[in-house]
Amino acid sequence: MEILPGIEMVDLALWLKKDKTLILSDFHLGYEDMLKSKGCFVPTFQFKDILLKLNTILNKVKPKIIVLNGDLKHEFGKILNQEWKEVLALIDFLSNHCSELIIIKGNHDLFLGPIVSKRKVRIVPNYLIKDILISHGNQLVNTPARTLIIGHEHPAITLRLGAKKEKYKCFLKGFWKQKIILVMPSFNPLFEGTDILQRKKLSPYLAQNLSNFEVFVVGQKIYSFGKIQNLS
Repeated sequence: MEILPGIEMVDLALWLKKDKTLILSDFHLGYEDMLKSKGCFVPTFQFKDILLKLNTILNKVKPKIIVLNGDLKHEFGKILNQEWKEVLALIDFLSNHCSELIIIKGNHDLFLGPIVSKRKVRIVPNYLIKDILISHGNQLVNTPARTLIIGHEHPAITLRLGAKKEKYKCFLKGFWKQKIILVMPSFNPLFEGTDILQRKKLSPYLAQNLSNFEVFVVGQKIYSFGKIQNLS
């Protein structure tokens, strides 16, 4: 499904058709090791699930460029063993499916450099494709681009049917200072996300009234849910 002309939502990814560019956001690799360090033990099969989902996406699109839009790793202050292993494995996997792999530095990626230096991959603060700026979203960026694509927020929505409720990841589309802004969900299976109807927003781009933002829920396919003001 297109979220904008020429930009498709493919599962949790965005696909820029003319530029053959695939955008993925917020992997937060190493999250399980961080939980274990705090005494919360979770099975470590998430990376396998990530690769399965990526395979599904890459069977649908054939990118020349893949952009990882921030927070590739999770731990702020050091590099966990899981991060060394999975970040390199992900870079190797994705590099086999594109001509160029670009990593945008997120707020969790303070110590990403030593890992990425083992491979020939660029780390940049943001990435401009024609009139589209891809930026992680934790900081405002001054740009003439008319369309912004951000991550960081991990948007999700809780759907209720009687006593039953379930949270789904979603894309958001709205405006920020006359610019179109697209907000991407997290690619990490353990990150359900920030409920857009309840919690305070993380990104400064979303420090506004979001009632006119459109919601696109990710399930077995992409579902358009209309504007936030009609859901709350």
